[in-house]
Amino acid sequence: MRTSNLNNVRNLGILAHVDAGKTTVTERILHRTGVIHRTGEVHDGTTVTDFDPQERDRGITIFAAAVSCAWAGHRLTLIDTPGHVDFTDEVERSLRVLDGAIAVFDAVAGVEPQSETVWRQADRHGVPRIAFVNKLDRAGADLDAAVESIRRRLHPAPLVVQLPIGREDGFTGVVDLVHLPAGASAEARRRRRELEEAVAELHPLALDEFCATGTVSAETLEKALRDLTRTGDGLVVLCGSAYRDRGIEPLLDAVVAYLPSPADVTPVRGDRPADPAAPLAALVFKVVATATGRLTSVRVYSGTLRKGEQVLDAGTGRTERIARILRVQADRHAEVETAVAGDIVALAGPKAARVGATLCVPGDPVLLEPPVAADPVVSVAVEARRSADGERLASALARLAEEDPSLVVRTDPETAQTLLSGLGELHLEVAVEKLRLTRGLEVAVGRPEVAYRETVVRGVSGLVYRHVKQDGGAGQFAHVVLDVEPLDEGFEFASAIVGGRVPREYVRAVEAGCRDALAEGPLGGHPVTGVRVTLVDGATHVKDSSELAFRAAGRFGLREALRASEMRLLEPVASVVVTVPDDVVGGVLGDLAARRGRVAGSAVRSGTAVVTATVPLAELFGYANRLRSRTQGRGTFTARPSGYAPAP
Repeated sequence: MRTSNLNNVRNLGILAHVDAGKTTVTERILHRTGVIHRTGEVHDGTTVTDFDPQERDRGITIFAAAVSCAWAGHRLTLIDTPGHVDFTDEVERSLRVLDGAIAVFDAVAGVEPQSETVWRQADRHGVPRIAFVNKLDRAGADLDAAVESIRRRLHPAPLVVQLPIGREDGFTGVVDLVHLPAGASAEARRRRRELEEAVAELHPLALDEFCATGTVSAETLEKALRDLTRTGDGLVVLCGSAYRDRGIEPLLDAVVAYLPSPADVTPVRGDRPADPAAPLAALVFKVVATATGRLTSVRVYSGTLRKGEQVLDAGTGRTERIARILRVQADRHAEVETAVAGDIVALAGPKAARVGATLCVPGDPVLLEPPVAADPVVSVAVEARRSADGERLASALARLAEEDPSLVVRTDPETAQTLLSGLGELHLEVAVEKLRLTRGLEVAVGRPEVAYRETVVRGVSGLVYRHVKQDGGAGQFAHVVLDVEPLDEGFEFASAIVGGRVPREYVRAVEAGCRDALAEGPLGGHPVTGVRVTLVDGATHVKDSSELAFRAAGRFGLREALRASEMRLLEPVASVVVTVPDDVVGGVLGDLAARRGRVAGSAVRSGTAVVTATVPLAELFGYANRLRSRTQGRGTFTARPSGYAPAP
């Protein structure tokens, strides 16, 4: 299966909405190419690529899995990607290293919410695609309706190259419209004519032939379809039923015929062509901790990677040794001696290379653009159920974040809670369950505490505080007079002392004491912000005054002043940008209002509404799932802390 001819290599992903059948498509491809001799089923938990226990329990793809196979003299590396919105970052990292993709659609549902999401991701990466309309054996399956939804929502030029034989339960196979067989039906001939006309409108070579002869040959059609796929100007559409193993071989033929090889793709750098003889450049796109050690998945863009050699992590300057090179078959691996430009392999040996790292020759460094991790939108507080597991939990969380850059672990400096943030509640649920399954850790999960503040609405003037302490020996004496008034934000301290009634070093001690007092306000023990304190007068004792005494006077004096002031509780708020289809914006605005959000503006562009609002942070817990429910998964949002606002 190894070949040095890059033209005979295809690196592709399988993209779809959850339950569109992409894992079943992958399973049938592996069966047809002879990699497996018995097909597994998603509902039985027996497929090759859904090998993780959680994937088998839940019946969905969670982690992108790579497999290799051969077809018609070509080596194919496929990555079966997740279809659930919570795991779009797995799709993002995969698309960064792929040359092409099969977009799978349900023949009944057509384009679904996550179909749009992964399509836009592929657009951003410029990944050429072909489409496979799956499940034509289902009741209600309609190829034309599915294609129309593609035309309306994803691509203006779907080019259907097959005609189904039979409908729904009677679906038995497909007719190839490019290489139309003799004796084809009138409907097949009509569809072939429509395909010729559509291709001629998009491709000059096909147009010239169509104008000259009134038809387009199979050879010209195939070349034009290949060009249109690689430029993105046309979308080849195939159809079938993966569950019934129909349409899989023509799909494999289309992968070979239309999707690009590594040699067809623009080099990642002008000095790094897709050539085994060029200097090495490889990008890390996945890191996994296995029972036998750490595996680092890479795409080799140029040069040759050899077992046993030293490579440079260009971002950190650290040298890593390649102990083994593995060609991956989901959770199984076959060891090889080298990996060349165009290969996607896993490496054993690198200790510290993270997702996005560039591996290169130490004497010829280069940095490749890394995949961009999505910003987390949901957080939970986590803690070990057993106090003795605290350090193990910290280590395990760090490993989780290393494997999945869309997971963020941090400690809230005010609440001291450990917060785990991710792309959705299912994303976090899977992460916590992974801690239990792989690390044996029992973890308590809770709602994050909200860090409130207290502020001064109306202050006091001339508050007198005398700190006197006498318990034998040297005593403590400090006399201060404070003015307290509101401030827009933060804390300011000033001294109006004249005539040296309070020495400068004692003034600094009063300021330090006031800052101590800001740690706990009178309303609920929350930090205080938005206050200006002025030391207007004071007195000292010749023996008993000290910096310690004046610091205590500042602390206790300000506490007393705050209790005498009119205070207000503040809650943290976030600036939220919500992007939804314009036909559901009314419900989204109503939901934001119910969450005490203040809408700052909205705009509609090309059928998409963008709403900006300020929402209390406490009201955003659970919002990701609520938004997806209201928009059928088509809505997204980002949230950034934007300060504090009065709490109700």
